[in-house]
Formats: sequence, C-alpha cells, structure tokens
Amino acid sequence: MDQANRSESVFQHPLLRRITLIAIFLLALGVRLMDLTDLPVDSTRELYSAKRARGMYFQVATDIPEWQRQIAIEQWRETPVIEPAILESLVSFTYRLTGPELWVARIYSILFWVVGGVALYLLASRLTTPDGGILALAFYLFLPFGIIASRSFQPDPLMVSLLIWFLWALERWSRFHTWKAAFLAGLLGGLSILVKTTALFFVVGSLLGIAFSLFGLRRLLRNVQVWVILVLICFPSGIYYFYGLFVEGVLWQQMGGRFAASLLVDPLFYLNWAGKIDQVVGYIAFTLAVLGLFLFSPGRARGMVAGLWGGYLLYGLIFNYHNATHDYYQLPLIPVVALSLSPSIHPLTSKLLETWKKRSLPRIVVILLLAFSLLMFGWEARRVLRRVDYRPQAEFWASIGEQLNHSSSVVGLTSDYGASLEYWGWTSITSWPSSGDATYQEIFGGTADPFLDEFTRLTAGKRLFLVTDFDEFDRQVELKAFLQTNYPIFVEGAGYIIFDLEPQP
Repeated sequence: MDQANRSESVFQHPLLRRITLIAIFLLALGVRLMDLTDLPVDSTRELYSAKRARGMYFQVATDIPEWQRQIAIEQWRETPVIEPAILESLVSFTYRLTGPELWVARIYSILFWVVGGVALYLLASRLTTPDGGILALAFYLFLPFGIIASRSFQPDPLMVSLLIWFLWALERWSRFHTWKAAFLAGLLGGLSILVKTTALFFVVGSLLGIAFSLFGLRRLLRNVQVWVILVLICFPSGIYYFYGLFVEGVLWQQMGGRFAASLLVDPLFYLNWAGKIDQVVGYIAFTLAVLGLFLFSPGRARGMVAGLWGGYLLYGLIFNYHNATHDYYQLPLIPVVALSLSPSIHPLTSKLLETWKKRSLPRIVVILLLAFSLLMFGWEARRVLRRVDYRPQAEFWASIGEQLNHSSSVVGLTSDYGASLEYWGWTSITSWPSSGDATYQEIFGGTADPFLDEFTRLTAGKRLFLVTDFDEFDRQVELKAFLQTNYPIFVEGAGYIIFDLEPQP
C-alpha cells in the first residue's frame, strides 16, 4: 500500500465506506434502469447487434411466422462481422426466457459496466486512498455520457469492464509475482481484447508501463511471467482473427477504414478528436486527469497509468477516423480519466482533516458535496433519458415496412443506413450513401462515382426509393432533383416519401 494510504482519509472508517459504496452502486443502477424499455434508435451500432441477436434467437424459435424467421436470419447473416458475437449470443439465449426484448441487452450492459466499477474502486483505493477510490468510482459511474453509453447494446461496456478487471489483476500481479496472478491478468486482458480489439492499446500499454517500472528494459525482456501474460493477452483474439481472416475470410471487409495517414497532418482531425473528448469526459476532467498522472507514487502506480495514457494516445492516432467521428470510441477513456483523478482528492481531504479540530465536520461536508454531485449528475441523465420517447419509432418503421410490402427491392436514404427499417419494419434495403460517406471515401483515397453511374448501379433491379432523412435529401440536390423529375411518388406520409422507380403503364 502506498504511503498516502496510511494517512487519515474521509472514508477511512470501514462502516462509513461501506455505506457510501452501497449507496453509490444502488444509485448508479437505479439511474441506468430508468426508461429501460425505450428503443435504442440513437445508435446504428446497437441495431447491428440487435439484428444479430434476433437472428440467432429466431433460428431456434418455434412460435414465429416463417417469413419473419427467414428475414431475421438473413439480416443476421448479412450484418457486417466485426467482433465475436459474445454479447449477442448471451442475449439471444436469454430471449428464450423473455422473448426478443431489447431491454435484455440493456440490463447486461448495465451490469457489466457497474461490475467494472468494483474493480476500479479496488484498484484506485490500492494505488491512492479510499477517498481516491470513491472519487474514481463516482466519476466512472455518474459521468452523464457514461450513464447513457453503458446502457447500449454493443460490446463496449463489457470490454471496458474486463479492461478494468485486467488492470486490477495486473496491479495484483505486480505485488505478488505469482503464476496464478500472472495467468489471471493474462486471461482478463485477453478476454477484453477478444470482446473488442481496441482494448489492445490499453492492455499492452499498462502491462509495459508497469513492467518497465518494476524491472527496467533488460530485466523486462528476460522476465518469463511478462512474456506469458503477453501471450495470454494476444492468444484469444489471435485465434479469432486468424480464423476469421484466413479460414472463413469474413473479416477482411472490416480491416480497412480505420487509419487514414492524411488525418495525422490535418488540424481538423485533432479539433474533432478534442471535441469527442469534451463530449465524453469534459475538458476540465481530462486536463486534471493528465496532471493527476504526476501525483501517483513513482514506480508501478505511475508506470501503469502512464502506460494507459500512452496506449490511449497511440489508439487515437491509429483509429484516427473513428476517434474523431464516433463518440463511443472514447469509452475506454472514462476509466483512464477516473483512475487518473483518484490521487488528486487526498491532498484536499487530508488538509481539511488536519485543519479542523472536529474532524466530523469536514467529513460531513465532503459527504454532502459528493451526494449533491451524484444526484445532479443522475438527474441530468434522467432528463436526457426522459426527454424523448422513442417507442413510437417502432410503429413508424413497421408501417413503412408494410407500405414496402417487406420487399428487399428498395433503395433507401435514411439516417441509420436502414437499420431501423430492417429491425422494426422487417424490410432489408440497399442504403443510398450520405454526404458523410462521400467525405469518408475521399479521406481514404477513393473517388465517388458520377451521380448517374451511382444511381444506375444502386437502383438496378430495384422497385422503390425510400427517403426518411430529409435533411440529407436537401443536401443531395442532384439526387432530389433527379427523383422528383423522373419518378412519381408511390406513397407519401408523415416522415417519409417513397418514389416508384418502375411506374406501371
């Protein structure tokens, strides 16, 4: 235990600490369970996982119409394969008890995220003080973006949880150097990377940081346990990607589009990256967390956290396009910032306890401030969750699916590449590219086809053209004019318009 842990802290008394922790975890669960059955229409990525889980379930279900079974299985198999379907398999199995309810996945993600908080508290308390552990835990569980994102149906909450448990196990190994501790750390690190490959940067970074601080470069290279941990870290995902790339060949389509060298010299990339950091953790917390690195005791604690920050920097540069455009790619930053903030609370609380003769008073003040902050953060998350009821969207997309007669002979300009229509409308479509897709293609060195060539290619053999994203429709002036000039309206309703690409004589 570091020297700071031996001095008095606000939450040093075991009973007070237990009560505070129980209250934090219960409140964190409670705020996440609000509006549990609302739809995940705010994330295209969530609907990818939803289609995979539904297809897996419908493959074995017996009480559904055959046409829905066929569509669900087809959508599952056509959904891009990225990570192994660990969460989707767990959810589809649970569907046998609950039916295909999306709140099942939400509960799993919530539990994964909150359980990760246990490891974060244990780790931060070990590296700093009980006060630091509670500060890290409170930040991790009540950051408004984290509350919303930890409810999502995608692998990230599970990956983040396993990453934190790996850090806990790694710190434990750094103290005991037993083979059991080494195997546990390697197993947890390997699982986090298997769930989502982006964990690799944080897992390897923290391992190298703590190992280098313990052994130095020469002894590190000769340490058998370090090499065993590294092998275990890479083994599960190595098997998965070898099989997916060279046996089934289904992962090649996902290997591109992550790194663009041109972005490294583009100032806009760094501004967008900074914008995502602000959106997820906030500039103030990020800045204090970077400074907090230097408050850790020299040695393994500082080495681990420095390795995490080095891994994050490399991660942001290699996955540069996604880090600048996808907010959920910043989720691993949340525990890194939370852990880095943990040593900053001790100088303040220790000074308060030294200054006041009646030490109960500063304890009461700190507890009240903590309670107020958590309630305000929880209320803000509640406001966001209650602001819009997305449930009517299911009926909206179902009605469009009926208008389209669940035909796959449809091209669509929608805000989520047709994911909502496919899931709730039981209709698979060919997605018309957005203006953002053209920018993406340009960044990665591609060139867009001339409009008529693109239109002819995508609409070949198609019967209808659906438009629901009217802001994007207005931006694509050429497409809008071409459709309105050459094709009659098949049907039009509130929030959608369908053009007939093959009008009847």
